[in-house]
Amino acid sequence: MPDSYDFIKSVLDVSTDSIVVIEASGEVVFANTHWNEFGRANGFLSTYDWGGANYLAVCDVAAESGDADAARAAEGIRKVSRAEQDCYYLEYPCHSSVGQRWFMMKVSQFVLTDTQYLVITHNDITQRKNAEEEVAKLARLDDLTGIPNRINFEEALSYQWKRSIRMKTPISLAMIDIDHFKQVNDTYGHSIGDKYLTFLASIFSKVAKRPDDICARYGGEEFVLLFGDTDKAGAVQVIDELTKNVRSLKIPNENASTKPIITLSIGLKTLYPTKNDSSEDFLLSVDNLLYAAKRAGRDTMAASLSSDNHQTAEFEIVN
Repeated sequence: MPDSYDFIKSVLDVSTDSIVVIEASGEVVFANTHWNEFGRANGFLSTYDWGGANYLAVCDVAAESGDADAARAAEGIRKVSRAEQDCYYLEYPCHSSVGQRWFMMKVSQFVLTDTQYLVITHNDITQRKNAEEEVAKLARLDDLTGIPNRINFEEALSYQWKRSIRMKTPISLAMIDIDHFKQVNDTYGHSIGDKYLTFLASIFSKVAKRPDDICARYGGEEFVLLFGDTDKAGAVQVIDELTKNVRSLKIPNENASTKPIITLSIGLKTLYPTKNDSSEDFLLSVDNLLYAAKRAGRDTMAASLSSDNHQTAEFEIVN
């Protein structure tokens, strides 16, 4: 097998990975064609010569300007150089004007004629990253309705909760139960019941119009609507219009014990959360209000009269 420099360079130049070899000081002793082409495409002049340049210095300058990934890369290179670890890996974004890109950096080292060299490769992992993000996205959606699932909702609640505490803004939460849904399945079959759920989910989702809002399937025939920076009056108005809209559709549920159509029972609470409050207590309070609406005869909304997070029986019924 040929062992000439030209042969080895030709092998490395056809690689789709960006490859650079540096000394422990950071001085570049070799950069393959893809490394140079990628550099020219991402801000370095076409005449820029990596030979003799100091890669660690480039990373340090970028780190000083606030690039956290550059700081991590420089530290990782130095750890391998000091033999604190055999290899170092860094997954980082490198987005461009035409789209989002992700790369994996790998640092390893070898010694030749008493000189330490570090091999740094950058591999484009955008396709893998996009696939992972798509899987993660699907894992946060309800399989049947396609809207956010309970995990997604809990993440949104956690975010909005912290934001409301920081901004001192109200947060409103409605928990919705489809009245007598068991009768839908018993009367028309589960396939029709699934269609009901999917259709109603699309109606509920239209209410969550703003970036701070989310509609999610909480479980079974229960749904939640979370409204960030929304006071009680605004939330009551939106939910009241929603219940009237569903009622006006006259979706059949002929064997329901209240009305022969689909209706909703809803618990609603608005809170100005503080650091002394918990989102778990908030959820429990809304759940209690939902059951209060059911006890009041269903097809109604129980809205808390209190704006604190105490478990209180004070509520109003909104028909």
